[in-house]
Amino acid sequence: MRRFAAILFWLCCAVLAATAASTPAGAEATVQPSEWNLYKARFLDPAGRIVDNANGNISHSEGQGYGLLLSYLADDRGDFDRIWSFTRTEMLVRNDGLAAWKWDPLAKPHVSDTNNATDGDLLMAYSLSLAGAAWHRPDLTSAASAMATAILASDVERAGGLLLLKPGSVGFGAKDRKDGPVVNPSYWVFEAFPVLAAQVPDQTWSRLDEDGRKLIATAMGIGKAGLPPDWVSLRAKPSTAGDLSNDFGYNALRVPLYLLRSGNADGSLLRTLRQRMADEDGNLLVVDISSGEKREALSDPGYRIIPALIACALDGRKLADDLKSFSPTDYYPSTLHLLALSYARRRHAECL
Repeated sequence: MRRFAAILFWLCCAVLAATAASTPAGAEATVQPSEWNLYKARFLDPAGRIVDNANGNISHSEGQGYGLLLSYLADDRGDFDRIWSFTRTEMLVRNDGLAAWKWDPLAKPHVSDTNNATDGDLLMAYSLSLAGAAWHRPDLTSAASAMATAILASDVERAGGLLLLKPGSVGFGAKDRKDGPVVNPSYWVFEAFPVLAAQVPDQTWSRLDEDGRKLIATAMGIGKAGLPPDWVSLRAKPSTAGDLSNDFGYNALRVPLYLLRSGNADGSLLRTLRQRMADEDGNLLVVDISSGEKREALSDPGYRIIPALIACALDGRKLADDLKSFSPTDYYPSTLHLLALSYARRRHAECL
């Protein structure tokens, strides 16, 4: 009976999440066409790859996943198909149904590292599932099911009493590293789990959601910063991972955005994150986890909108004018900016 109730709960969550996150045919897009046009003019090349202009103009599975999600939220089916076509033909080169994480225009072959990145896999499967349902596209639904099944088969492991997302299928486990398993808290794309649970029913999705939230809360206690690190070692007591970033940095800064977009975030945890991640001017801080030292203040609107969005969600505080309008800068903050604006339009229009 308990198992049936859990399945029923997650099926209900899936319907609600898909409704909340999607842009059904005929509905107003939560990413405005003008914003998407600016974004794609800067970052989408004619072949269908999202270009990371601040990282040697490479493409990666994360970017392709974000491109699929944003084009879906903009209700641009042509661009969605273009991005998916490039991804399918150029990056789905592994034999397990997952995408190679890196595509380099200067390398021969262009895929120089065939390991996957689980956040990219999740973003792709999630976007394909949403688009397949909203646009009545069985081909996209089938692709979503295949990738979701592959994620469950290759990207999940159990350690320390938690069900974990491996950052990639190789290189991060207990057998791969002295401090393994190592995980990246920002790879938990929480909004994807209930949608994928409806796509490929399995209780693993609900456990990943629950244990991911536990992981973030635990990781905030690792050092003096009181923030989750970019990378966490779970070999014994949770700690930073030695040769990887020991900061609350460019990975972890999207954790609060993912929690918000999930529609099921702990308000007290979000308030704590906001207090510690931003300075008095609203800039998002890169912070050394161990010492709590502030390394860098990020003033790009795509970063500043994240703590501002928490204040909007918790306190109804309006977004500043420069955060409400979109002008692309670099790939990563521009992507986060559109995801934040999409969430604000869907859930907190009073802040705009």
